[in-house]
Amino acid sequence: MADKPRGVIAGGGGHGAVLLEAASAAGEVEIVCVLESDPIRWGKELLGIPIRGGDELMPKLRSEGVTHFLVGLGGTGDNGPRIRVYERALASGLQPWSLRHPSAVVSPSAVLGDGTVVLAGAIVGPRAVIGANVIVNSGVILEHDCVVADHVHLASGATLAGGIRVGEAAHVGAGATVREGITIGARAVVAAGAVVIRDVVAGDTVAGVPACSLSSRSRS
Repeated sequence: MADKPRGVIAGGGGHGAVLLEAASAAGEVEIVCVLESDPIRWGKELLGIPIRGGDELMPKLRSEGVTHFLVGLGGTGDNGPRIRVYERALASGLQPWSLRHPSAVVSPSAVLGDGTVVLAGAIVGPRAVIGANVIVNSGVILEHDCVVADHVHLASGATLAGGIRVGEAAHVGAGATVREGITIGARAVVAAGAVVIRDVVAGDTVAGVPACSLSSRSRS
């Protein structure tokens, strides 16, 4: 049997730990180390995997035969740091790995972009199209014909009904529910537990049941 590809997780916090366990369960890529921005943690371990240093080590890891990466940063509204890590890894010659936890259900007709992760218990429905570097977090339901752009985070337990469009780098919070056919604009934020029944414009933040713009609340 051929050796597994060797990979690195860039980000050593809670989301990094989730990815380590998912990668171990999937068994496709051997994660050999973790990168972490906090130098206090360098030389320590995350779930038994060494934390070697910061992202500046990416080119060195590539020269050592590491070929694949996962972005181990989560996000609670600002996906900018995840985008920067992803782009730095690509520039270092590393390949993004699309990871599916074995307990996730992904339709054969769904399309997953490079570096996208579908975590434990998530469901991705027929003809869904998901871009690059997307987090489909634990327990998410992403129904048929949804289109999710690059660098989006669908947080734990979010439910997106059919035909929804989610713009680049948007965030849909934990336990949020989005009605069928809705469009969520680029870099918009849907707060945890919100129920979205109207389109969300790019860059806006909505919260509540039903969800409304926080900027409009502040003006009232």
